[in-house]
Amino acid sequence: MLAIRLQRNGRSGYPVYRIVVQEANRHPLSGRIVSQVGSYNPHTKEVVLDKENAEKYLKNGAQPSSRVIRILEAEGIKMPDWVKKSPAKATKTKNAEKLRKNQPKEAPVAEETPTNEVPAEEAAPIAEADGAVETPTAEAAPTEAPAEA
Repeated sequence: MLAIRLQRNGRSGYPVYRIVVQEANRHPLSGRIVSQVGSYNPHTKEVVLDKENAEKYLKNGAQPSSRVIRILEAEGIKMPDWVKKSPAKATKTKNAEKLRKNQPKEAPVAEETPTNEVPAEEAAPIAEADGAVETPTAEAAPTEAPAEA
């Protein structure tokens, strides 16, 4: 059985791939290929492809790898019905409840005014129509004596 797969070339840290047709039981780097169909540079996303040659091998039963399927479909080559397409991976976040966006919102802490003090608005002198100035008196809440048991 033949396989259409990527064969890595290029220097270390900068891979460039050849799209080759070779026997499926051989290692991609063995060097024994049936045909070179094209090349793929993942850094520039450049694809050079012999479409007629690729379609010929697909019609004759060569099974493309999952990455080659994506490259060929992006180039407009229709895949036969028997080609096995890998399903898209569904990403699942581990411990989603720990994410900051899923944490409950903290209510803003309001500054508390002591009950015995008069707010600053009420402490300011109030001018009346006759010119006399009064200062409001704070009505003290009745304080309870501590209950002794």
